[in-house]
Amino acid sequence: MRPIFNFSLGHVESDLSIAGRVLGNRFDKDLKFLDNGRLNAAGVGGSLMLDYERYRPEGEIDVELRYTNIYLQSIYETSEAAEGSSDVQNLSLYTRWRAPTVLTALDRPLRYVLEFAHTQFLGDLRGALGFDWLSSLGAGLELDSSAYDVIVTRTRLLGRYQFGEGVHGWSISLAVSF
Repeated sequence: MRPIFNFSLGHVESDLSIAGRVLGNRFDKDLKFLDNGRLNAAGVGGSLMLDYERYRPEGEIDVELRYTNIYLQSIYETSEAAEGSSDVQNLSLYTRWRAPTVLTALDRPLRYVLEFAHTQFLGDLRGALGFDWLSSLGAGLELDSSAYDVIVTRTRLLGRYQFGEGVHGWSISLAVSF
């Protein structure tokens, strides 16, 4: 069991707002009507995570169950349309299986990686994006370079398919360990 303290500070701005400021500065025009797409937010909260890890030569298992609750509040210079607060909560399950393939690279086994993740959005997040949950299936390969004196010890390339209520998409990720 692992308690986690979370702090959040963010800035989001629409492309139209940025364009309005650039055009306003360049041509010395007052384009305040384009200045409605800015949100600055801060928040604090925490998570409680149950983590199971099993590392053996024939394969590694990682399972994490996490509940997160963060209170977010808009702060200075936020557009009036974006002002407010939110109690952000979710419950997530994350799993990963890594195991060696029959191939060797850089004097170490090349591993395959399988992942599954599922998140239930709770509180103010429930339905805010048009769905209450989101899942992900992933598969890829991991290259272990730890046999050599290099900064990066592992490199992982994964393809993922995300899906939920009325939403779906693909992503590719590249991760490195030091």
